Amino acid sequence: MAVIGHAVRWLRIPGLAALALLLTTPAQATGTIYNGPTPQLPCDSQSLPETGVQGRVPKAEVDNGRAARGYRCNTALVGQQGNSGGFRVERYIDAAGHECAFYDSTLLFPTNLKNGASSEIGVYVLDMTDHAHPVFTANLTTPAMLSPHESLRLNQKRGLLAADMGYPTFNPGFVDVYDVSQDCRHPVLDSSTPLGILGHESAFSPDGTVFYVSSTGGHTLAAVDLTNPQVPNLLWLTTNYSPHGMSVSDNGKRLYIADTGLPGLIILDVSGVNAHQLNPSVPVVSQLTWPEVSIPQNAIPFSEKGHPYVAEVDEYSKGTGQSSGYNPDASVGAARIIDIGDDTHPFVVSNMRLAVNQGAARAGDQQNDYGATSPVQGYAGHYCNVPTEVDPKYVACSFIMSGLRVFNIENLTRPYEMAYFNAPSTAASPAYLGINGGNFAMSAPAFDTSRNEIWYSDGFWGFYVVKLTAGAFSHGTPRSANAAPASAASVAAATTSLPNTAGGLPLAPGLLVLAGALIVGGGWILPGWRRRTRV
Repeated sequence: MAVIGHAVRWLRIPGLAALALLLTTPAQATGTIYNGPTPQLPCDSQSLPETGVQGRVPKAEVDNGRAARGYRCNTALVGQQGNSGGFRVERYIDAAGHECAFYDSTLLFPTNLKNGASSEIGVYVLDMTDHAHPVFTANLTTPAMLSPHESLRLNQKRGLLAADMGYPTFNPGFVDVYDVSQDCRHPVLDSSTPLGILGHESAFSPDGTVFYVSSTGGHTLAAVDLTNPQVPNLLWLTTNYSPHGMSVSDNGKRLYIADTGLPGLIILDVSGVNAHQLNPSVPVVSQLTWPEVSIPQNAIPFSEKGHPYVAEVDEYSKGTGQSSGYNPDASVGAARIIDIGDDTHPFVVSNMRLAVNQGAARAGDQQNDYGATSPVQGYAGHYCNVPTEVDPKYVACSFIMSGLRVFNIENLTRPYEMAYFNAPSTAASPAYLGINGGNFAMSAPAFDTSRNEIWYSDGFWGFYVVKLTAGAFSHGTPRSANAAPASAASVAAATTSLPNTAGGLPLAPGLLVLAGALIVGGGWILPGWRRRTRV
């Protein structure tokens, strides 16, 4: 791995590099970090486990009907709704005690317009009074909510639901903000403005007063002031990075970016943004990459016994979107835990990977599985989330064709898979971008920890409420994942100083003129969407 930040240039000297590591990092950083597959907890008696390699849905089992029963280990299905899903699920309980779920209904707008029904598009709102029978109460269809891509976010403190208008590359950065605090079943629109500049992903500050908007393809990163959500303002804009998913520290002073240009993790000091300074200074704290990096997707901060960490997940495999065809030798980034106790020198402490993510499996028969060689599907990671930012016991991740995977992280250096749920799939899977088969779990999940539930969506099969059964919390011994043997990956003992590759691309002059015109006077708010309307 390589770390950049407060540059120590003499780390280029091998002997001094090793000495520096011993002096500045815990012992485990200097040894070998196991690179998978992650061991598995045995499945309990009610499970319907996978029949072969960890994470695989074989083509033969789709064809013969076995996959139509789904695959689950230490989980049980509670409820299901709809027949499509997107990239994010959120959960909220409003001031009146109503419990709601929100999720984006498509992986790519406007592919969900096939039936021409307006009720089938946008962000779905569900009344979760009965978790076994979610009730659809509204769909949000303002510009950003029609095509939020990976940007749908809920701020629990203020009860604000927001998204920017996203796309796999980028879209005009409309930012839509809804108030769900009084009756989450019927969100109230506060504003819809183009202040995000270009849209793809997003992040909320913990206090809900700053909404960050990133454009991976457009190289823009904007901070929108939501102190008054009815009258947003642009606080800060940069084109210095290739930002993908982001999260903000609990004090609002650090922005953790999964950056595709590095590629890896970039930590920014956003203290000035958090203080609502106009055009503040935002220095780089550090940068980190790792040997198996593919496309960094998101970074989620949490703490364990007061010590700060980040759970980071990469999407797809290295080179996806840059070359044609399936490359079995391309590394799958999957997920990892990063120690940020000294955020000027972060380092990876463990990996979370499935057997299907390993090179030996990718080169084998699984290439014939439905969706396995698709550049937008495949056996790879996409999103993770933690049930709490303080002492979480597990990380839940959507691993695309492998469904929902849950990793125990009570020992952060030795995670193991404690449970999984992969939705039933059939040979007549819905056609989507030329794909016809397999699962499409892409969403960051939400949680009801009081019931040990995880809520997530599958792009083909809809919204799911999944319960962790007693087997997930058993004291059984994790066993080696059922896969072809994979050697542990070694991490270089010495760090090296890398050039700052986060320069990004400058905004086109026309876009700068447009952006300037839009933000004169504190922001342009479209009159058709500005008024507070109840959905």
